[in-house]
Order: sequence, then C-alpha cells, then structure tokens
Amino acid sequence: MADVLVSKVLEELISIVARESEIEQEVRLVVGVKNEVQMLTTKFQFIKAVLVDAENRQVKDDAIKLWMQKLKNISYDMDDVLDEWTTAIQKSQIMGDERVSAENKRKVRCLICFSCFRCREVGVRRDIAVKIKDFNARLDIIVDQQRAFNFVSFQKETKQVERFTTTSFIDVAEVKGRDQEQKAIVEKLLTGSSQTPSLHIISIVGMGGIGKTTLAKLVYNDDEVKTHFETRIWVCVSDPFDEIKIAKAILESLTNEAPNLHELQTILQNIRKSLEGKKFLLILDDVWEENSEKWVQLKNCLKFGSPGSRILVTTRKEIVASAIGCIDIHKKGQLSAEDSWFLFSQIAFLGWSSGEREPLEDIGKKIVSRCKGLPLTVKTLGSLLVTKKSKSEWQTIMDSEVWELENAEIDIFPHLWLSYNDLSPPLRQCFSYCAIFPKDHLMEKQKLIELWMAHGYIKETTKRDMERIGEEYFQNLASRSFFQDINMVDDFYDISYTLLAGKGSLPGYFCDAKKLRGLIAQFEGGFVATAVLSSFFNELTCLRSLDLSNCDIEEIPPTISQLIHLRQLDLSSNDHLKSLPETLCELYNLQTLDVYDCYNLAKLPDGVGKLVNLRHLHIPGIGPILMSKEIRKLSCLRTLEWVDVFDDRKAFSLGDLESLNLLQGLLMLSGLGNVDNMDEAKKAQLKKKKGINRMQLAFNEREGEGRICHDEELLEVLEPHTNLETLGIRGYEGIVFPDWITSLINLKRVQLRGFKNCEKLPPLGKLPFLEILELEEMERLKKLGVEFFGIETSSQQEISSSVTVFPKLTTIKLGSLKELEEWDDGMNKNGEENVTNFTILPCLRSLSIWHCPKLKLEALPDYLLQKIYQFQGCLTKEERREKAKQILHL
Repeated sequence: MADVLVSKVLEELISIVARESEIEQEVRLVVGVKNEVQMLTTKFQFIKAVLVDAENRQVKDDAIKLWMQKLKNISYDMDDVLDEWTTAIQKSQIMGDERVSAENKRKVRCLICFSCFRCREVGVRRDIAVKIKDFNARLDIIVDQQRAFNFVSFQKETKQVERFTTTSFIDVAEVKGRDQEQKAIVEKLLTGSSQTPSLHIISIVGMGGIGKTTLAKLVYNDDEVKTHFETRIWVCVSDPFDEIKIAKAILESLTNEAPNLHELQTILQNIRKSLEGKKFLLILDDVWEENSEKWVQLKNCLKFGSPGSRILVTTRKEIVASAIGCIDIHKKGQLSAEDSWFLFSQIAFLGWSSGEREPLEDIGKKIVSRCKGLPLTVKTLGSLLVTKKSKSEWQTIMDSEVWELENAEIDIFPHLWLSYNDLSPPLRQCFSYCAIFPKDHLMEKQKLIELWMAHGYIKETTKRDMERIGEEYFQNLASRSFFQDINMVDDFYDISYTLLAGKGSLPGYFCDAKKLRGLIAQFEGGFVATAVLSSFFNELTCLRSLDLSNCDIEEIPPTISQLIHLRQLDLSSNDHLKSLPETLCELYNLQTLDVYDCYNLAKLPDGVGKLVNLRHLHIPGIGPILMSKEIRKLSCLRTLEWVDVFDDRKAFSLGDLESLNLLQGLLMLSGLGNVDNMDEAKKAQLKKKKGINRMQLAFNEREGEGRICHDEELLEVLEPHTNLETLGIRGYEGIVFPDWITSLINLKRVQLRGFKNCEKLPPLGKLPFLEILELEEMERLKKLGVEFFGIETSSQQEISSSVTVFPKLTTIKLGSLKELEEWDDGMNKNGEENVTNFTILPCLRSLSIWHCPKLKLEALPDYLLQKIYQFQGCLTKEERREKAKQILHL
C-alpha cells in the first residue's frame, strides 16, 4: 500500500516542475522551492526502490512496520499539499475564465476584486512552499532510518491476471465432506418437538473459515426442512450487536416489507403476531454477543411460535452459544485431507491440462496440508495459485515466512496474508479500503468504484478511463474470492481492518480527526443540525469522500467549501433537504455528487458548471428538481441517469446533452411532451453516445393538437447508439415506429407501455439477442401478426424459408392489452409450420398474460400454452376449465 502512495506523490512531484512553466504567475511556487521539490523527488525515488523488501519484512518486524507507518503518514501529508497546489491552479483557471466572460459582457474591469484574488493566491503558494521545505526535513529522518534496516532493492514482478470465462468459485453442493454434518443438523431440527422446551436453540460452533455459514445454508435449503417448517427466516447478526436491527430483519422476512418502526417493543409485538401458531425456523448467522441479558426480550417474543419451532445459531465461540441458551452444540469439524485436496484441485487446476497439473501436485498437497482443513483457506490459496503455473511460484508460497507467525489472531491469517500480498499495490489498496465498511455490509459495486476513484487508487490512462479500470479491479478481487456474493467475507474483513488501523481512515478513530480522508456518518434519532455539519467541515478538511446519506439533513452550510480535496459527496436519501449552497460549486475536485432520493430538492446550484471534474451526478428520478443548463459544461460527466425536460428556457434541455458524449450506463429522458423545438432535440446526438447501454423514454400526458406527429418526429431524432441493450418507451402517442429500432442489434430487453394510438408493432422478432419483451397498456393493439414477428411473406399463404423468430427470447409479458385478440405467427390452422425451416421462440421459458379480455385461449398456439406462467383477468370460468384441460393434456 505504501508503494502506491509513494508512486502517486512521485508522479505529482515530477509534474510540478513541468507545470511551473505553463501556468500563470499567480499560482507559481515561490523562488527556490523548485530545488526543494527536486530534493524530495530524489528521496522518494530512493525509498521506493526498497519498498518491496520492506513490505515483506514488516510482517515479522515491528520496527519496520513502524517505519512504514511513518512513511505513509508523510506521504499522505505530502499528497494533501500537492493536491492543494493543483486545486489552486484549477481555481485560478476557472476564475480567469469567469473574468474573461464577465469582461465580454461589460467593458469595466473590477480591479479591486482581481487584486484581492491575486493576494489570496500569493498567500496560498507561500504556505505551500513552507510546507514543502518542512517535508524535506521530515523525509531526511525517514531516509536515515531506512539505511539502518539494510533493505534490498528489487522490483516485484507484476503480471496481468489471466481472465477466465468460467469462475473459480465452487458451488457448495459440489464440496465434499458436509453430507453427514448436514444430516445430523437436519435430524436435530426435525425431531424431539414434544419433549424439548418451547424455544429449542441449536448452535454450530467453529473457527473462522471452517464453513459454519455454508453448513447453515445447506440446512436452510434442505428439502425436508422446507416442508417441515411453515416459515423460514435468515438473519445475519454480526458485530456489533443491534437488537432493533435484528428484530427489524426478522419482521421484514416475515412480512416481505421493510418495517417503518423504531421502538423495539412495537417491532417485537408485530413479530409475535406474525409467528403466533406457526412452526418456524430462524437462522441467526455470525453471532458474537456474549451478554445473555441482551437476548432476553427477543427470545421471549419468539416463544409464541408453534411447538417444534427451532433456532439455529452460527458462532465462533461456545460462550456465545451458552449465553443465547443453546441446547445442542454442534462443533464444526475440519475438512479431511482428501476433501481438502478435492476442493483445492477444483479451484487451483481449473482449466489446466494433465501435463500442467502433474508436476505441481506434490507441492500442492504440502500447501493444502498447511490449511488445517479450513475450507475458506483452501479456497483462498486455490484462487491465488490458479494463475501461477511455474514450480518456483508455488515453492515461494510454500516457503513464505508468514506461515511461521506466532502472533496471528487466527490460524487462517497466514493464508489470507499470502493472497493479499500477491495482489498488485493498487489492488491491495483498493481491497484494504473496504475496511471502512461495517462487517457484513452489502457493498454496491458502482459506489465502491467511485470511492476508490475519490481516494486516488485508480489511475486513468489515455485508452481506459477510471471507471473501466475500477470494474477490472473489482472483478479481479472477486475472482480471488476476496468478495463473496458482493458481501465481504468476514475473515477478509479482519485482515483489511488490521492493515488500516491507525491510518486515520476509519470513522471511529478521531484521535487525529483532521487527517481523516473518508467518513461515513451515521446520525440517528432526528435531523442533523447545521451547526454540527459546519463544525465537521471546518475540522475535517482532508476528506476525499463524505457519506451523509440518510441523515435527515435540512440544510448544507456554506462552509462545505472548506473541503477542497473532496472527490465524492453522498447526500442521498435526505428527504428534508431543499437546496444546496452555491459554495458547493467551489469543490473543484468533486467527481461524484449523489442527491438521489432527495425528493424535496428544488434545484442544483446555479454554478454547477464550475465542477469541471464531476463524472457522476446521481439525481432523484422523481420530484421537482430543476436542472441547470450549466450541466452542459460538465464534459467529464459519465453518469446522468435522469433528465426531466421542463417547459422552461432556463432549464436543461435535450440540446444540452450535445457535449456530454462520455455518458455511460442508464439514461432516462422524461417530460418529452414538453419538447417544442425539434432542432434542439437533434443536438442531443444520442447516436454518438456509445457508452449508454440502457435508455428509457417517457412522453408525458400533456394533451394538445399534433401530438401524434410530434411524438413520431421526436422519437425519430432520439436514435441511440447500436450498443444499446435495454430500451423502454412510455406514453408514446405516435402511430408508427422509426426504422432505427430494428437496427439495435444488441438489444436484450424491450419495454413498451402506455401507447394510445399504436395498432402495429415494429418487427421485433428480427432482433437477434432480445431476451425479454414487455408490452403493457397499448389501447389499440389488436393483433400480434407476422409483421411483429419479422416474418417476410411473398404472398398471404407462403412464408419465406430459413426463418428464426425471436431466436433468444426467454420471457414475454403481455398486460392490460384490452383490444388484443389475435396471435398470428404464420403457422397454419393445425399449428404446423408452413415451411420446414421455420423456427419460432426456441428459447422461450415464461409467458405472462394479464387483463387481456379479448385474447381467447384458442388464439394461442400449443407451444405458448406450455410456457404460460401467468394468465389472469382474461377468461371466463368455462374458458379457464378448458384451458386447464388442454394444459394437462399437453
């Protein structure tokens, strides 16, 4: 991790001298500092050369570990200063552009304002120069200590990780050695209901990585268990223990709704009502709480279930099992040598030939023997070695000093450290960052990548942007088993927590709060006062990321401008937030602004165009928010999910999309009925935005003459790039469709809803990769005919040969099509194909039809009846009986 920090500082130092000659005098560093910068550069280069040896030796040498920490601290401080200098340059350029723009509008120049600005900038560069001289003195001490350790200088080999089309994860059902344990647990759950107490609790106890959760999942999904219990509930308890959170999770599982309750007594009463008289199975996974008093209220509530109900607990400690009142304790055993080798072989030799595998089997078995029968460690090392095909690489793992650690907290630690240490420095830093999240936290991939970007862990190249590199980093870590089902594996959390402790990146460590770079704030029990936030902003000026989501914030104080280093700001789910201060636009480094689910936010600041580095703008999909035309200046923007077109010349329009050609992912355009100027709509040039792969178009309900022609013309000019994979159109009042729809050869999903005038659909059957088709509320659609299927006919009876209609379509949903009465796919009356080469819907798995009263059963061919998943609101009782007979016959 230190390697990444030092490399980043080095790059910034080297670029300073080059930029000095290019920038205006106002922000140049003071005379003499250039030599100081060159001295710093030389010292950092000297340190970087020995970092690989230092990283390896710090595992067993506390003195080296302390030296590494000091190096990290000075690197972070240096990064802050260099970032401050770069920000001063950006601010100068932006304000300079504003001065030029203002002078073009008015001939008079405000000399007083300019002089004040210049004085402030001179003060900034003088402060930076003083700090750089101080860093040289601090770094001299680091270099002197470095010589005492006699580090060896060598470069760590970096290789591109091989990419596999198949995953290295093994399904739990394929792992040997669990059948007997599963049967034993199931037998305990299903028997003894009349002799056992009202609350029968069973516990699976074992060390980290031994497979407790996996065994619990096997039991939970066992067919006998599913049949025996009326209700099954799974709750991840984790640490710290939160009684209200656990109770809410139980209630949500019972009702399938997230409870909007805050008092424990009320939640427990609702749980009691839901469980009363029912035989249930409750799994409490990953339990740590040893205080029996904290379990009393929840246990009393659970006693109202039917006799035979069971609770199954997984924990690492027997004292926890005793505290919760377990009757049976099942100690999870380790894998046998045979089963460990089987699991390891399935992962480590995935895709290998026998010639590649045989020379490494002996050393592989020695490595597996050191895993002590722990499934997670076997899996971890298998994932680590799958890309290493030389005996020397396997021998290096076998001979590593980390196996000899005496102070490891758990036996699994050496295996995790080996896998972690094999990562490239950027990947190590990205993974270690995940320690800021609570245990068992569900991480959203895009947000995680945005956070990595904010902290400078991802370096953009000329050919690949940061988002793409971040995606590759995530997949790389997932392929090595560092992420599991997007949740952090608990033991990997343990190691990353150890690596980050003391760095100052964790919200709980406020001993040196001013150095914090990332903060996830959680305020419960009411709104957050503006004064509290203002204090935060004045103190935590080094922040790169700040998460204030779901904090009931009513106002953001102007002092947010103090956070000049901030890259990521999450204000989402603050319902009371109505406005943002203009000073927010002074955060020139901001890359991500998230105000999603801020439904009362009226508009963005007028100066949002100053956020020249903004890449992701997450705004609410519904609500009164008025988007400024200034957004068109954000040429770096990648994410702008929702654009609501207002009947306001000052608001953001379709034409303002013209310069935003880097947009990626989802783009939703609503209020399209408000578009009056087609020339303005053409400027959007959606066809050039090849990064957009999902698009939703919503024509509003505004009535008016010429609406049919308006919608047809507008839809024609909104042609997207052929990379589009999902297309949704709603409220369209045109009669015909543009030809470009069938040119979207990569479409996988099409949703058409709320069409008033359309009687015929485009030939969607020609789309080669379409998988899901949804048609709803099309008022005049009477027939799905050969035109819709894309079948070309030379006459009314003869169909051209070699036709495959909807070759990849798996799901069809037809809803509220009140006039639909015919399905004409070109087959004859006997349901047979007119030509031998004619194939229709070869991959169809599910057909759902609801509220289509004129669509009769006899109108559907046999191959559709076999795939019907839902058929509601369409038939009379007699017709439903006939339908049932036909389906049974088939």
